[in-house]
Amino acid sequence: MTLYIGREASKLWKRICAETTTELNLLLENWKYLLAGLIFQYIHGLAARGVHYLHRPGPTLQDVGFFLLPELGPDKAYISETVFTFIFLSFVLWTFHPFIFKAKKIYTVLLWCRVLAFLVASQILRILTFYSTQLPGPNYHCREGSKLATLPRPDSVFEVLLINFPRGVIYGCGDLIFSSHMIFTLVFVRTYHKYGTRRCIKQFAWLIAVAQSFLIVASRKHYTVDVFVAWYTVNLVVFFIDKKLQELPDRSNGTASLLLPLSTKDKDSKTKEENLKLLNGNSGDPADWRQRTQVNGKTLEDGNTVHAETTTNGA
Repeated sequence: MTLYIGREASKLWKRICAETTTELNLLLENWKYLLAGLIFQYIHGLAARGVHYLHRPGPTLQDVGFFLLPELGPDKAYISETVFTFIFLSFVLWTFHPFIFKAKKIYTVLLWCRVLAFLVASQILRILTFYSTQLPGPNYHCREGSKLATLPRPDSVFEVLLINFPRGVIYGCGDLIFSSHMIFTLVFVRTYHKYGTRRCIKQFAWLIAVAQSFLIVASRKHYTVDVFVAWYTVNLVVFFIDKKLQELPDRSNGTASLLLPLSTKDKDSKTKEENLKLLNGNSGDPADWRQRTQVNGKTLEDGNTVHAETTTNGA
């Protein structure tokens, strides 16, 4: 038993090391895209913080979801955040599964480049939307009488740039249309739906996304329109950007390594191999691997040509 555990641990360590080397090579080539996506996450948070200064509390707008769904109350507002945390952490852990499991379909770096592209495009639309029209927030800390509903004029620009994380993000107001929680949820669910392998998990993920929509409205964190707009906007954004981006190499068939960029050492090795084939009179095409015979200083392709020339000389 101990020997088996040691052998499997050794295999796992080798797998982790090999995957780390591969992902580091991809990271060196794509770090600019990842960095740009991460920086925009800060910009998105900064924009949400900025609109809070413009927020003016008022009567809660009439909303169909508020009539149909019972109000959870401020003491149960943690439920929707717990569900969102579960979705977020589950997706992040899944994206790193190639480091552990033998069966793998994705490259972690390339997948996150794609995910960040979806997030950035959706968040740009969101920023433009909630700055266009500021609605009175339905959340409890955004209503009239709450000290957190409005922010005092900042004393310095650094107060705005620091965005008071994480309190400033949790207790934000004014960034309503459309829901940021649903942006992350739908991008993650759609990504797993395309690149995941377990059908039951895909179905469960969509059920969680629907449940999250109802919980957000029931918690009065957003109006129904905020969630509804997120559903069709994010899906359309992902659909069109996914068509524009180059498809990820599929590792499940074992040929994905051919689609990855070659290192300098691999390029030199491939060049030497091609030169050797040319010196031997062979191209890289297996169909061109025919027997060649030299007759009278001429290289002939097969025995039939040799026979024909010998007959002609003897006539």
